[in-house]
Formats: sequence, structure tokens, C-alpha cells
Amino acid sequence: MTVVGEPIARLEAAEKVTGAARYAVDHPVDDVAYVWPVQATIAKGRVTAVDATAARALPGVLAVLSPENLPTVHEVDDGELLLFQRGEVHYRGQFVAAVVAETLEQAREASTLVRVSYAEEPHDVVLRPDHPGLYAPETVNAGFPTDTEQGDVEGALAAAAATVDATYRTPGQHNNPMEPHATTAWWEGDTLHLIDATQGTTGVRQAVAQVLGIDPEQVRVRAPHVGGGFGAKGSARPNAPLAAIAARLVGRPVRLAVTRQMMFSVVGYRTPTIQRVRLGADGDGRLTAISHDVVEQTSTVFEFAEQTATYTRHAYAAPHRRTSHRLARLDVPTPRWMRAPGECPGSFALESAMDELAVALALDPVELRIRNEPALDPESGDPYSSRNLVACLREGAARFGWSGRDPRPALRREGRWLVGTGVASAAYPAMARPSHAAVGVQGGRYAVRVNATDIGTGARTVLWQIAVDSLGVPAEQVTIDIGDSTLGDAPVAGGSAGSASWGWAVHKACTRLREQLSRTEGAVPPGGLEVTVDTTDELAARKPFERLAFGAHFVEVRVDAVTGEVRVPRMLGVFAVGRVLNARTARSQLIGGMTMGLSMALHEEGRVDPRFGDFANADLASYHVSACADVQDIEAVWLDEPDPYLNPMGSKGVGEIGIVGSAAAVVNAVHHATGVRVRELPVHVEDLLPSLP
Repeated sequence: MTVVGEPIARLEAAEKVTGAARYAVDHPVDDVAYVWPVQATIAKGRVTAVDATAARALPGVLAVLSPENLPTVHEVDDGELLLFQRGEVHYRGQFVAAVVAETLEQAREASTLVRVSYAEEPHDVVLRPDHPGLYAPETVNAGFPTDTEQGDVEGALAAAAATVDATYRTPGQHNNPMEPHATTAWWEGDTLHLIDATQGTTGVRQAVAQVLGIDPEQVRVRAPHVGGGFGAKGSARPNAPLAAIAARLVGRPVRLAVTRQMMFSVVGYRTPTIQRVRLGADGDGRLTAISHDVVEQTSTVFEFAEQTATYTRHAYAAPHRRTSHRLARLDVPTPRWMRAPGECPGSFALESAMDELAVALALDPVELRIRNEPALDPESGDPYSSRNLVACLREGAARFGWSGRDPRPALRREGRWLVGTGVASAAYPAMARPSHAAVGVQGGRYAVRVNATDIGTGARTVLWQIAVDSLGVPAEQVTIDIGDSTLGDAPVAGGSAGSASWGWAVHKACTRLREQLSRTEGAVPPGGLEVTVDTTDELAARKPFERLAFGAHFVEVRVDAVTGEVRVPRMLGVFAVGRVLNARTARSQLIGGMTMGLSMALHEEGRVDPRFGDFANADLASYHVSACADVQDIEAVWLDEPDPYLNPMGSKGVGEIGIVGSAAAVVNAVHHATGVRVRELPVHVEDLLPSLP
């Protein structure tokens, strides 16, 4: 009897609901001190002096770290991790000093008494399409080409029967996981121990070791439970090396928990984007040209180029194609990963433009997408391992009741509510990365060890399910250990590649152990038996297929004709994600992504104050996110999609596909309800009111 695919509750469920689960700053340690960072109050310049006299005079203060006394840290790829050694200020909110004290309250109070003097310089924090500093990065995130071009885009657009030429904008958006970035750190001799709120202990170990100039084997990082990440915890942030340095300086364990307000500056966010999309089609609705040009921002301390136009490279067939990315280095915090980086904002622009094209052609938007389904990948020419977008669109249309929809906008009304429906496609890469895993057996018990990180997705449970099936033994005989850098190298929980990567290694280890036991007819040596594997060779040998998950979103909105309020009574997502490994956790991930898309469409907006250079709404009172009351009838389903070219489990990731396209479906439904085309997120009441009937 197999357990893969079953809706099994999370193994740690009881620990979480009873409060027994230990997060980064819950780990019990004796004689712990507390670190409170001091943030820059200017957006650009240099620290000229730090006066910590008053702070040091407070009871309980153990140390004040500043550019004047910070131990030397070593060069790293990520300039954010250099902390404040050089005294340079690259953005408002950057850490420029820190206080260590006996209690959290003492550290916080002392931080307000640290007087920092600056040599301030003029700052530039506003992204615009004509910024004089725009440049083309060597590559964009994940190593994708910055620009691509095929055919004669301009000629095809000029000759097209119907065209769209529109600019779409998305604001800065913030990950805001429930657990903040946090670290507990202590030293045992020359060995550093970190309990860190991270999506990958391997990367944190390597980064912190590099900053401190020590061997990675001297650093042990653990993350037994992590309260969300959404990409923000995908790499080491300043809290980890700062805690390590503070612990060494005061000679005792320390805790550092970044506040919610600090998270709006020092841990990353999704870059704002300005996206021009041009589409050309013939009279039958078949695309002849696609052009997608993106402008976005990065910081002056570290380059991050979101791969916003890569969604367009795989979405639809067209013989003439062009995509580009341009960056402006601004005096702002460094953007980073946020759930479905690239595909999420890019899909908003392209899927909105496809809706505009459907209107121009007087063609059903579902049918338009179906007519432009490619046989091979439009950019690479490679075949797909599986591509069931059309099946998702058709299944979704049937379930949603799409047939008979009057395409004309602003016609359907129920009392004071204008009612509309919208659709959008979704696609996200089905990736896998090399990973180590081990499994041992002794006394009839099987212990699986893999350095996976469960950020609330159910990874621990899914990997246990894979192990049980691969071993072919009763479930109660199998245990699993994750979230510890001593368990071997493993990739981060990100890119919707976690279960595929770690699961592949777990499957391989368990299969090899089972084979060894079959050769000895189940006999186990007195000391037990263990198998350790990595999957580097298997990944290198994979055949050249384009591997992506696909989906379709259908949304109903209601807009109050008097107030402009937008409500979303129905969301349906239909997905093709290979074999689903756990029906319960998969549904949770899919509707979570869809909810974040709804939030992106209607609520989330980081507003930069150009005078001061930082986000003015840096808290959850003024940065709005969708709550349960905003999500009424939301449904996520998936197709039966066998795909033998993925991994031994036949799975595709489900963590990010849910957000891709969902914001566009909401905005397309708003247009259908009101006749107002919104091209800048989020939808504001003032965008709608002047044009409502």
C-alpha cells in the first residue's frame, strides 16, 4: 500500500498547534543575550561617527558594535553581509550598528541612545522607464539570458491585423512571512552554532563561514521549524553573521530577531517593475509577434535582476519574439526572491495583454490562449516533458461555468454590484537540483536524513511519504530528520524544486538500501546498515526537455458601483503538476499562492517616500495583505498528469504555480465587470470610480 499522494496530515502538526515546535529564537540556551540593530536614517552617505556613551551606560548593556570596532569581515559576493564594517550607507534602514544586552528590552532601549553622525549625499530612489542609469545585466536571476530575440518583431507588429501596445506596472511587494528573520548563535570553542530562520542551512553555513573567514566545517546551522519564507529566507541575511559576531564578542549565546518594520528594508522584497508588452496577431487570433521589455531596480550594494520576462519566453507560440531586462541601480534595499520571482510579475503583464488582445479581436480569451498553444518550446525548440495548459483551460472553463459568458464589459449587474469574470494562464519551471540524502536501518527502524527545510509547506511529511514507499516497509518503522547542515549539502526550499530535489535523493538512498537488503535476504549487520547518496550524476544525465508546470485561473469579481469596492467571491485554479505527492499539502500550497495573487491584485503596495528614501508603509497596519475574509470560495484542483521525464516520483513543484497568473485573472475580471482596464497594481478605488456606470 502506497502513501505517496495520500492527504496525510503533517508529521509535526501536533507540535505546531500545541506550541511545542521550536523556531529560531525559541531554542533553549543558557545565559543568552540579545542583539538589537541600529538602522541608518539616511538613504546614502557615510557614517562619520558613532557615539555609544549613553548606550553603554545603561544597565545590562554588554557591547555596542559599530564601524569603529566591528571585527574584520571578509569579502563576500553579497555586499549586504559585510554589515557595517566600511561605514558606507547604501539605503535607509541599513544596519549601521548594534547593541548587545542582557535583555531584549535593555538592548532596544540602548539602541535608541546610540548617536550616529553621517556625511549625507543626495539619493535616488525612484524607478522610471527613462532613468539615465539603466543598463543590461550580464544575466538575470537563475542565470537566464538578459535578452532574447527571434525573427523581425517590428515588421510583424506593423503587419499584424490586431495589436496591443501597453505598459504595466507592479509596485514593490514584501514577503512578510509570519516568523521574522531570526537567529540564535553561540560558539563552542572554534565551532559556531546557528539556529536560523532560513530556507536552506547549506547556503547560510557557507555564507557565514565566508564572512568570518573560517572553514564551513566549523559552522553548524539548524532550522528545525521555519515560519514561512516566500523567498525572503532563501539566502543568508545580515541577521545571521551579525548574531555570530555578537556571540563571539560577548562570549555567550545571543538571539537576534528582526522586527516586522526592519523586514521592509533589510531582508529583500520584490522589485517594482515597468513592463511594456506588445502583441501582434492575425485575423484568426494567432500571435505573429510578442515583445516584452522590462525595467526594474536593484541596489548599489548587490545586483539582483528579476527574470520578469522569462514567463513570456515559454507562454505562447509566435514566430517573431523579443524579451529584454534593464536595471537601474538605486539607493534602495536590495530586491530578492519573492514567491515565483519573474514569472509572477511577468505573467501579470502578459496575461493582461492577452486579455486586451482578446477584446481587440472580439475573441473569447480562453479560445485565444488555446489557439496559441505551441507544439515545441517557442524559445528553445525543445519538446515539453508534458504540457497540459489547454487541458487546464478547458477543465477550468467547464468547472467555472465559462460557456455562454457575454464578453462585453460592464453589462452584468446584481443590485449595486457589477459582476465580471476573468481568466489567465500560468506556467512555472519544474526544476530539480543536486542533493545528498542518507538512510540507515538498525533494529527494524529506518532513519532517513536529508538537509531539507520545511518552511510550512509540508516538506518533512512529503519526504517521509517518499521514503516509506521507496523502502516498502510499514510507515511506523520510518523516521525522518531534516533541517541540519550536518546532514549533507542540499538546495534551498525555493524555486518549487524542494520536494523534487530532496525527494529524488531520498528515493535513491532508500532504493539502494532496499536493494542491499534484498541481496542479504533482509539480514542487517549488528552495527546497522547505512547508504549515503547524491543525485548530481542523475540530473546531469537527464534528456533535454522543457519541464514546466501549467495552470489556468478563473475568477469572479464584484465591484460596488457606488464605492468602487472590489470583492472576489470565486477563484478556481486548475493545474497540471505531474504526480501530486500529498493531496492535503498540495492544495494548501496552491490556494496559498492563489491568495497571494489576489493580495497582489487588490492590496499589496510598498510605497516609497522619495524624500527619505524608504518604504513609508513599513508595517502590517499600512501594508495590506489578504486575510481570510477576503477569500470566499477558493478551489484548487489538478489533472492526472503522468510525466516520466521529471524525477523518480513524477512530481512538479506546487509552491509557486498558484500565484503565477492569478493577479492577472483578477484584474481581467475587474475589466469585464466595469469596462475599466487597470494596468498598474494594485487596483485602487480611484482607478474605478470615475468610470463606473
